Amino acid sequence: MPVTTLGEAARAVLQTADPQGKRRAARALARAWRRNELAHRCDVPMPDRPAWPDRPELLAPAQMPRRRKGGSDRGRIAMLHALAHIEFVAIDLAVDLVGRFGHLFPRGFVDDWIGVAADEAMHFALLDRRLRALGSHYGALPAHAGLWEAAEATADDALARLAIVPMVLEARGLDVTPATVTRFRGGGDEASARILERIYKDEIRHVGAGTRWFGWLCDERGFPAAETWQCLVKTRFRGELKPPFNDSARRDAGLTQEYYAVIAS
Repeated sequence: MPVTTLGEAARAVLQTADPQGKRRAARALARAWRRNELAHRCDVPMPDRPAWPDRPELLAPAQMPRRRKGGSDRGRIAMLHALAHIEFVAIDLAVDLVGRFGHLFPRGFVDDWIGVAADEAMHFALLDRRLRALGSHYGALPAHAGLWEAAEATADDALARLAIVPMVLEARGLDVTPATVTRFRGGGDEASARILERIYKDEIRHVGAGTRWFGWLCDERGFPAAETWQCLVKTRFRGELKPPFNDSARRDAGLTQEYYAVIAS
């Protein structure tokens, strides 16, 4: 049967296991939405867990091999592979957000998060292409198994999902990426550094979308935004908020210190 609704199209992306197929499906979803080919209906259930390929092997955090510091090819490949896996899972995180909660929001929310999904698909493609240029590929190394846990823990509440995924996990990327760019550039890998700079700029926009729509839904429900976010992080996030923070990038995304300074460890 033809896919005619936003929810059906989102579920199709989530049920695609092949990495390149998922990337193409996310871009096709974005095109179909922009062409007004999909009704703004999210009335089909999203899978509890997306379809993923057999490789990479997914390991618990404690089982992950330690990445070597320095500028060796093995170290750079390991870092790029880890980042590629983050971007691959981020496709599903953005699509699931739309398919699971899109009915609660106006069209602008879907516009933003369909755009995020397309960005994540592009980021994954850039990183996988870079891995191949270095003689590797996505799936060649083990990857972190816990990246979907935040989605599972917030599947019941759009506010919690926005609070944890873009405003905690993606915001952490803003904190650590500049140092990673410097490390690659210092090791003479300008190509990888430029890719990460592109991703970094896009992620500021993604965190901004999360913060903006979190505030919108708080207003709709009559909740104070910063205090609500702090409560959700304390009750729904399993980790800790640890400095150092990239305050300027967070501020550019609208995620000001009034949110995180109070509860940072």
